Amino acid sequence: MVYWNQTCECMSREEMHKLQSDRLVNTVKRIYHNVPHYREKMQKKGIEPGDIKSVEDLSKLPFTYKQDLRDTYPFGMFAAPLSEIIRIHASSGTTGKQTVVGYTRKDIDTWAEVMARTLTSAGADRSS
Repeated sequence: MVYWNQTCECMSREEMHKLQSDRLVNTVKRIYHNVPHYREKMQKKGIEPGDIKSVEDLSKLPFTYKQDLRDTYPFGMFAAPLSEIIRIHASSGTTGKQTVVGYTRKDIDTWAEVMARTLTSAGADRSS
């Protein structure tokens, strides 16, 4: 078997659980403190960042709906300042108001890593 990132792709279930939980905790803290819309939704459910300790707590978090993106148009769901956004994707808005998603350099790097891992697992290589 060929791996793009053997460390990530071969970690134990326990290591994966810890990594996912750590990332969830950090994400919840970031959005709570940087995205007023999410903070309000969490407060309405009586949730604070400290209540989220692992992936088992996902069910405590409020859902995000496409309408939330429309209600906060254009940049109200960004958890990073506009100065850190390097790419923006927007829908055409054919079924309502446009939705906008912004990406930081780290987001783009993460996406590149995920796609490389996906394509490698499907058998692609540098010559494909």
